[in-house]
Amino acid sequence: DGDGDGDGDSEGSQTGDDTDDDSEGSSTDEEEDDDVDQDSEEKGDSSDDTPTEGTSWKKDLSKKAALSYLGREASNINLQEMVYGVSSNYNIISDDEEEAGSNTLGDDGGDSDSDDEFFKVRKPGGGGEESGTSSSGGGGGDVGDNHDPRIVSGLGENDSSRMRSPDDGSDFVNFDINPWLEEGEDCLLESLRDKFVTGKWDNDKPEGEEEETFGDFEDLETGEKFGPGPGQDDNDSGDDSDSEGMTEGMTDQEIRDFHAKEKAKQKSSFDGDYDEEKKVGNAIDDPNDENAENEYLESLKRQKEARLQRNREEFGEEGERSRLRHEGFRQGLYCRIRIDAVPANFLESFDPHMPLVLGGLTPQETNFGLVRCRIKKHRWHKRILKCNDPLVFSVGWRRFQSIPVFSTEDQNGRHRYLKYTPEHMHCFATFYGPQVPPNTGILAIKKLTGNIEGFRIAATGVALELNASFHVVKKLKLVGTPFKIYKNTAFVTGMFNSDLEVSRFEGGSIKTVSGVRGQIKKALREGQPGSFRATFEDKILMSDIVFCRTWMPVDIKQYYNPVTHNVSKWRGMKTKAQLQIETSTPIEVKADSIYKPIERPERKFKKLHVPKRLEEALPFASKHKDETKHKKKSYASKRAVVMEAPERKKQAFVQALNSIRNEKVYIRKTRNAERLLAKQKKNSQKDEAMEENRKANKKRQYRADGKREKIREAKRQKS
Repeated sequence: DGDGDGDGDSEGSQTGDDTDDDSEGSSTDEEEDDDVDQDSEEKGDSSDDTPTEGTSWKKDLSKKAALSYLGREASNINLQEMVYGVSSNYNIISDDEEEAGSNTLGDDGGDSDSDDEFFKVRKPGGGGEESGTSSSGGGGGDVGDNHDPRIVSGLGENDSSRMRSPDDGSDFVNFDINPWLEEGEDCLLESLRDKFVTGKWDNDKPEGEEEETFGDFEDLETGEKFGPGPGQDDNDSGDDSDSEGMTEGMTDQEIRDFHAKEKAKQKSSFDGDYDEEKKVGNAIDDPNDENAENEYLESLKRQKEARLQRNREEFGEEGERSRLRHEGFRQGLYCRIRIDAVPANFLESFDPHMPLVLGGLTPQETNFGLVRCRIKKHRWHKRILKCNDPLVFSVGWRRFQSIPVFSTEDQNGRHRYLKYTPEHMHCFATFYGPQVPPNTGILAIKKLTGNIEGFRIAATGVALELNASFHVVKKLKLVGTPFKIYKNTAFVTGMFNSDLEVSRFEGGSIKTVSGVRGQIKKALREGQPGSFRATFEDKILMSDIVFCRTWMPVDIKQYYNPVTHNVSKWRGMKTKAQLQIETSTPIEVKADSIYKPIERPERKFKKLHVPKRLEEALPFASKHKDETKHKKKSYASKRAVVMEAPERKKQAFVQALNSIRNEKVYIRKTRNAERLLAKQKKNSQKDEAMEENRKANKKRQYRADGKREKIREAKRQKS
């Protein structure tokens, strides 16, 4: 008894400490099992199991604290705890427990068809295994025998963080993570893969049945069949597995070709069977039936497709070009066109080796009119283009020769006549020809035949607008001379030829060479025809020239010559310069067009005379100052200067210094001239050497270009 009491005292002291810890509610581990057992014993009597009246509230404090903690925890459901660590009143039910059909899990555990759910939660206090175990214990016995170890530990049986030791319920061991790190088909992760998808991978298969690895297949080359045998039914999955087995190791293109061939074979076999069935059916059906005719047409289409397929198989490797070379152009690759009113010259000069371009024209393009386009001389063309020189235009389907008129647009919208095209700018060109839609490309060539030096294309442009007439003007300067002058009025002649022309220009502004402006009034009845009276701002002189600046409209020549080299030998209009060169005709020279040296006699103006009264009223600075000439020489010019000896010495010394300086300047200029001459000679030698190298390089380049052009010409002839 003494030993027992001592043990009881030691145990009591230990339980006192543990009870204090449990009263604070700080732990729910399995170490509390011993504390709960020892809590039932009081310090007074170790042999009495019934507690005294004063200490009855201390009974099962650890159990009450754990139940209170778990009750509070049940009100807040944490998803993380549901996955990784779950309290005892919300334990996870495994699939094995569900399939076993245990009735301790409540109504939620009996549904065996819900395979798509990952977790199933037990209801707290559901009267199952846990509640029965927790309530079956007595009041003063060993608490460790009748309490629920799940409630005490606070961990579920599927907890992923910690596990209980199977030997001792009071100790815990760390969770072993190695099974979760394994890889393979039978690993733990593979067994849980179905839990993270909707449904199961093998939901439709019965349990324990494995998927068939290989199905029936047929060798297409030999016709030999492989598989379990004809007794078993073939299905689509077997065919798919056969095709997958035959396409192993193939590229994507080879796989596509393989499936295309298989599809074509199945279609051909189906069409053959279908045709045989229709032949048998048509022999019995009514020959006047419309369906029979439609089926006959369908059979003809299938036969045509079969012929096309055989042709593709025959000529597939060499291509369409090889097939056309062997069998010619088939029906559908060409069309036959009938052209009426073809001239006989076309058939005579027709060359079958030259391609003939056939095009169509809209009704609008058959009309003729003036076309205004924006044009620019090609940068590679050597010479600028002259106005009213014929050009061959290529517009749409047509090629024709016409005479363009070049112009530029001023700020006020006036189109001013240009004699030549600008060097690096666009200009407007107006010519007569067939109407084309705006924004149509235009190409201009000077001539089609003969030796053409340099680049052939003269200009390029685009059509802008169409009209029956366009207003293009050019400058015209009319010149006249005065034959009678009054104060601010003068009579002018030589500017017009008739009174009618004068009446046309009444009110026009005129100007003299000296800058005096005036206005045309009316024609004169006397004098030369075309004379008129004009008023000026100031009095003019008889030597003044009067001119009038006007704008004259330019006529656009309506010339159209289509290029018809396929019908006959085409001849285009030539310029006057070309005709003179071909016929060796000398150039006509007009006497008025020859530039002559201008000889203007020096004019002598009268001396300005200012009246004396006016001169007296002028200030001194504005008065005329005339120096009177002296007939006799002045005293200063008459007197002789006689220098003394010192002055003569000084003058001689200065003259000597000037002579020395002049000699030095002369020597310096001579040496500079010699040095410059030597430098020029050296530079000329260097330029000659560089010119020789430049000529050699050009010769080498021209030789290479000639060889290259010769090779291209040979290839062109071969093709």
